[in-house]
Amino acid sequence: MNRISHIELDDRNLPPPTPEIEQERKVAIYDLLEDNSFTLPQREDRVVPDGPYHMQLSIRDKRLVFDIATEAEEKAAEFHLSLGPFRQVVKDYFQICESYFDAVKSLPPSQIETIDMARRGIHNEGSRVLQERLEGKAEIDNDTARRLFTLICVLHFGG
Repeated sequence: MNRISHIELDDRNLPPPTPEIEQERKVAIYDLLEDNSFTLPQREDRVVPDGPYHMQLSIRDKRLVFDIATEAEEKAAEFHLSLGPFRQVVKDYFQICESYFDAVKSLPPSQIETIDMARRGIHNEGSRVLQERLEGKAEIDNDTARRLFTLICVLHFGG
């Protein structure tokens, strides 16, 4: 029950993604919905509804917004995170992804593997930042954090 069963990216005001970004988005959403862990912590001042949850991710007023509802579409939580702590790691991630996409077209497998290892390292760093920023708001495992970080990058790309 402590999981995300539906996710939506609110990208209405963002430019259309590149084919590579759209592919990353589709894979991240598919993987996230297949296997994730998402728990809203209990609060003394209110009851927290059980999952599974529907999540909408958006960027509003230069803040990352998590809008969480139950399957019955009842509001479960909403929290806003500053984009500041994500800026550098997202920038680094896009730069390494660009290098990776270029490398796949022309470099030997050993060099592609080196770039991919660096890409995974930056991705792990972004996931760690996300888990830190969600502390006290939501509990997620590493795989969920990685997939959500990918979706944050997709939104950040347009924003």
